[in-house]
Amino acid sequence: MARVPAATPNILVKIRHRVRRAPLALADTYRTRRPAPAPVALTTQPHPWTRALGLVTVVLLGAWLGLLVVGNVRVPVGPMNTTMTLRPSLTGGTKINISPLGALQLDSHIAPVRLDVNVDQLDPDRSQALVDHPERLSGLQDEVTRDVEHGTADLAVRSCVAVVTGATALGLAVYRRPRRALAAGGLALGLLAASGGTAYATWNPESVLEPRFSGLLSSAPSLVGNARSIVTEFDVYQKELARLVTNVTKLYDATTTLPAYQPDPSTIRVLHVSDIHLNPASWKIIASLVEQYQVDVIVDSGDTMDHGTAAENGFLDPIEDLGAPYVWVRGNHDSLVTQRYLQRMKNVHVLDDGRARTVAGLRFAGIGDPQFTPDRSKAPGSEPSQELAGARLASALRDQRATGTPVDVAVAHEPSAAREVDGTVPLVLAGHIHHEETEVMKYGTRLRVEGSTGGSGLRAVEGKYPDPIEASILYFDRDTRSLQAWDSIELGGLGLTTAEVSRHLAEENEPGAATPSPSPSQSPSSAPSPTAP
Repeated sequence: MARVPAATPNILVKIRHRVRRAPLALADTYRTRRPAPAPVALTTQPHPWTRALGLVTVVLLGAWLGLLVVGNVRVPVGPMNTTMTLRPSLTGGTKINISPLGALQLDSHIAPVRLDVNVDQLDPDRSQALVDHPERLSGLQDEVTRDVEHGTADLAVRSCVAVVTGATALGLAVYRRPRRALAAGGLALGLLAASGGTAYATWNPESVLEPRFSGLLSSAPSLVGNARSIVTEFDVYQKELARLVTNVTKLYDATTTLPAYQPDPSTIRVLHVSDIHLNPASWKIIASLVEQYQVDVIVDSGDTMDHGTAAENGFLDPIEDLGAPYVWVRGNHDSLVTQRYLQRMKNVHVLDDGRARTVAGLRFAGIGDPQFTPDRSKAPGSEPSQELAGARLASALRDQRATGTPVDVAVAHEPSAAREVDGTVPLVLAGHIHHEETEVMKYGTRLRVEGSTGGSGLRAVEGKYPDPIEASILYFDRDTRSLQAWDSIELGGLGLTTAEVSRHLAEENEPGAATPSPSPSQSPSSAPSPTAP
């Protein structure tokens, strides 16, 4: 029998060690053969400002949609059915749409929301009741005031519901998370509350005194009203807005005919025109304004012609049929030939060399332009010559005041000449620059520069855009002969059919103002002496 040699201790240790490492080796082999797991991609979170901008966009769009869909109320205001709406706006204000006559715009507040009042229709029954019982017109303003108050309260509640609903619904559709949607609705309500607070803080009740009318020119006097009555009857915004709506109501009588404009008998109405430049359409526009506003006198501050030749004189013949006296000064496109032709017309009053004329209760004085440049050139030394002409006019105005017959209105063609009369007259009218400007000069004289009533004439086709046709109605107190207010009238230029009328008050005549305007019998002691020849 064979014998197996005994294992040495070293061999036994090696076998035991290999047996213990076998599982670890198998595990290592498994790990090396198993495919490595794919790397996990990390989701990129949007920047916080991007998320905030997105939320604000959702809020604004949702609020706007809410206002557009349900943010309006139908309110009976007197005999009219109206719709009141809040609309997003960069400038704020109030817009009253009176279809088909036009629209009135009031700078009532500065906020990102605008109040729109649409006059939808006239209720036949309520209108007929006013026609049958005209004594009810005396209480119409109080009724309109109550209706406007109730309408604005209802509109505020409905607007809150509209913006919250719109922003919440859009937030839910975009984010699909109720918490984000509710945050959008809350933010929308906060923005509307902030807008309302801003509107309240910037509320301007006097804005109704200076409305801007755009639409049918024939209805502008009735809608805008009389300058004197607006000043004397001013109390609070809602009463004036009610009276404004009452004026609109009177336009919609049962037979849908427009009432005749009844001007305040205590005012003198002056139509200021300038720079007609041979535009034949101007005469029809002027005649229409004379009729609509019942103008007492027309003042033309020059450049009625374009070249001042005798061949153009026939263009002036319609002046005799305009229906009002015509006060005129020579411009740099008007020749002495033109001036002599006008002097022969029976209703034309030519002003030159500071001579004064009393027309329609006002005393006028003026001077013709010392330059004659029909070729549009600028002669050397033109500015000093204008200043010299203005100094001559100022000297004549002081002489008139010294004799006890002060001048109410001075007229010159170029503003540089008109500025020389500062302190010698309450108001000076000018033209020449083809756009409207107004300023109160250093010594209290108000300078009114008129735009082009001819839309710059035929030269309007030279520019990229046509120049507007501009004119003004000036309201004077018949007793004090001081300027109370003026309406700036702007019509679309060549080929356009727009119209806008803006009411402006003289600062001293605004409610609460106590400083009187410079009177024709007084002038500042510090007024400068005329420029020496």
